[in-house]
Amino acid sequence: MTKSYFPNVEAVPFVGTKSLKAGLGFHYYNADEEVGGKKMRDWLRFSVAYWHTFGQKLDDIFGDGTAIRPWDGLTGMDLAKARVDAAFEFYDKLGVDFFCFHDRDIAPEADTLRETNKNIEEITDMFVDYQKTSHMKVLWNTANMFTNPRFVAGAASSPFADVFAYAAAQVKEGLDTAKKVGAENYVFWGGREGYESLLNTDMKREQDHLGRFFHMAADYAKEIGYTGQLLLEPKPKEPMMHQYDFDAATTIAFMKEYGLDGIYKLNLEGNHANLAGHTYQHEIRVARDAGLLGSLDANQGDKLIGWDLDQFPTDLYESTLAMYEVVENGGLGKGGLNFDAKPRRSSFTPEDMFYAHITGMDTFAAGLKVALRLKQDKVFEDFITERYSSYDSGVGAEIEAGKQSFKTLNELVLDKPQAALRGATKSGRWEELEATLNHYIVDTLK
Repeated sequence: MTKSYFPNVEAVPFVGTKSLKAGLGFHYYNADEEVGGKKMRDWLRFSVAYWHTFGQKLDDIFGDGTAIRPWDGLTGMDLAKARVDAAFEFYDKLGVDFFCFHDRDIAPEADTLRETNKNIEEITDMFVDYQKTSHMKVLWNTANMFTNPRFVAGAASSPFADVFAYAAAQVKEGLDTAKKVGAENYVFWGGREGYESLLNTDMKREQDHLGRFFHMAADYAKEIGYTGQLLLEPKPKEPMMHQYDFDAATTIAFMKEYGLDGIYKLNLEGNHANLAGHTYQHEIRVARDAGLLGSLDANQGDKLIGWDLDQFPTDLYESTLAMYEVVENGGLGKGGLNFDAKPRRSSFTPEDMFYAHITGMDTFAAGLKVALRLKQDKVFEDFITERYSSYDSGVGAEIEAGKQSFKTLNELVLDKPQAALRGATKSGRWEELEATLNHYIVDTLK
């Protein structure tokens, strides 16, 4: 690469908190600083989303794109190649270790799958060449099986067998690509895997097909020796009225129904959690408790707008609670924090691409620091242990050990006065705990 696509930006430094103005420097993310026994970069494993960062024009359902990009005016494979050069300059200057991509982000779709695969392979050859001279790794790749009109009624859940077959062939190429570029994970996001109306849908048959598809994918990954982690990504709506992978709990139930829970884990997104009526922390906790937490997409929505905005995360409260779950999990293993996010439409310059990522990285780095301190001081852990202490001995321990029945418990409480039962409860002290969380955030980051 000889041309600079971002001549106005130098390598982004760590500047600390002496200045309150953001600027092109990290205030909290110091990649090689050791916190909680690991380097910060190893806790967070930040990743840039290729589609939003290099393919997003910042359009929305009401207007055309506003983005001004150095590759504007190029088309086809010329555009695809320029984006690769720009991307690796961006990664180097930002100081991240990972990136993620869909197959259709990186190369144009041709008339046949064979021609399309040829385009992909030409671009991934460039990825591999750049990887030889940089530290960049692929956190995960995936297949876009939702944009093309062929997927109008789903991909693996499509009522049409030819579409199922095409989706299988597309994922085959995706898994081959994952092995080629050394992707540490492969993600399945079922954007069209659901239904719009039960009046024309055989839901059970569609889910059976979806389960079979995931087994076929896992079988092929094993066949070619791809050892990356396989991930399913829940989302409740948009674009389908009802998607089969609605949230973490629904997806885990689906995985258990079809024998996939020992093969796949979950990739979870903050904005998707909100659309499902949950917090990000809730979704991560559900996956962690099931031993199925794989990786995270870091973004946020707008509480005033009920659709998927994919904004860069700035909420310190939410990032702290998300990172608390990650700390409790001991880290993210092969997973990471992928910024499935884009700048807002009014932030349209190339420099805004850096400002947005710096903001997101600092937000989660700050959240990590607070979470580690909360864990070290056992702020929530000690309170929860005390709250459930009645199950550590006596009748509570017998309940957990399976030594009690409805009949024996009935005898225990039948003649107890209401005052005695009311006295057995203790305050949850919710407000006090939230205030304590606020104090930890302020004190840790001052």
